[in-house]
Amino acid sequence: MPATSESSQATRSPRARSSTGRALQKGQQTKAAIVEAALGLATHIGLEGLSIGALADVTGMSKSGVFAHFGSREELQISVIREYHTRFEQEVFYPAMSAERGVARLSALFDNWMKRTSIEIDSGCIYISGAVEFDDRTGPVRDALASSVLTWHAAMRRAIEQCKGLGELRVDTDAEQMLFEIHGLILALHYEARFLQTPGSMGRAVQGFHNILARYSSAPAPSSAAAAPAATPAAAKRRKVSNQTTTSKE
Repeated sequence: MPATSESSQATRSPRARSSTGRALQKGQQTKAAIVEAALGLATHIGLEGLSIGALADVTGMSKSGVFAHFGSREELQISVIREYHTRFEQEVFYPAMSAERGVARLSALFDNWMKRTSIEIDSGCIYISGAVEFDDRTGPVRDALASSVLTWHAAMRRAIEQCKGLGELRVDTDAEQMLFEIHGLILALHYEARFLQTPGSMGRAVQGFHNILARYSSAPAPSSAAAAPAATPAAAKRRKVSNQTTTSKE
């Protein structure tokens, strides 16, 4: 009997493992679908607008079913922040890594950031709306949000430092200051384009970035002599006549 029992267990184990694996995979897929729905809601109504009940309505699940995948509203919010950060990296950071180090890569990072921002003008940015919601709070949700933003800032700062190391920016360039100014363009763009709906806001942000690069560039500015247009023969002749007239009067 013991041998028969062990044989039966050995026969059933692969099926049991397969069933468990399928259940786990289905559970992960369900959780991913909930996070997807939650991310869509959060971009429009903010992280604080998320609720187990609202997600149950959107996904067609029961409240207990949604709750079982997260355990708390706080954990749901953190999952949304992580998913948003993952997508941000995939759309903004990783594509820029194919650009050559230096100003080319820094420009690619900003360009990709602008592309994503242009989409979020209609939907909303969790980094920006979340900062408004959690700027005066403490706790895991604020920590997760701040950590994501600081991770992105660190990537931009590294790109600026690489520009300095390659001699493309002045050696006295303050990376923190430059990052502050670039980030300020994105924040201003959201305010101008999304709230005030000011025409031409995207173009102004792009021009602002070029202005920042020009101010910190290590390339020498053209001298006043070089910048001045060469005198035409007619103009030179007029000056000569004028000088002669002045001399004769004296």
